[in-house]
Amino acid sequence: MRILVVSDTHGNEMNLRRAILSQPKAEIVIHLGDGETEADRTKLQFPEKMFLQVRGNCDWGSSTPVTGEYTALGVKIFFTHGHLYGVKSGEYNIVCAARERKAQVLLYGHTHNAFTDYEDGLYLMNPGSLSGWQATYGTLDLTEQGIVTNVVTLP
Repeated sequence: MRILVVSDTHGNEMNLRRAILSQPKAEIVIHLGDGETEADRTKLQFPEKMFLQVRGNCDWGSSTPVTGEYTALGVKIFFTHGHLYGVKSGEYNIVCAARERKAQVLLYGHTHNAFTDYEDGLYLMNPGSLSGWQATYGTLDLTEQGIVTNVVTLP
């Protein structure tokens, strides 16, 4: 199963659509915040895909939750924008939150810096930002053989 992970679109609906179109095998799209308006509009264009999203610090007036959890193929995913965990100052708090939830995958945004890592049983990924020049997104592949995270630069 492939999951498309995006964050920080900041109004760039075109790049969000381009990312979805570039990953036709992705069954789920997780938007990590700072782009709720375009996420809401774009998901109407892709009814065959499941959309999960959280609000970011720039999604003013939103009632969307700030954290989310989803289990796919037995893999528990914890996702959030990251601002409430101080991710610009480090990952300690957000990693603790993921471990408290017994997650195997942690997805977060906010920093606009794409990043993947594996740390003692926990996969971490920040897909970067789909706004601006050198936009990036992430893919999360869940298979019987394991978990693979990847950051992709939007062509």
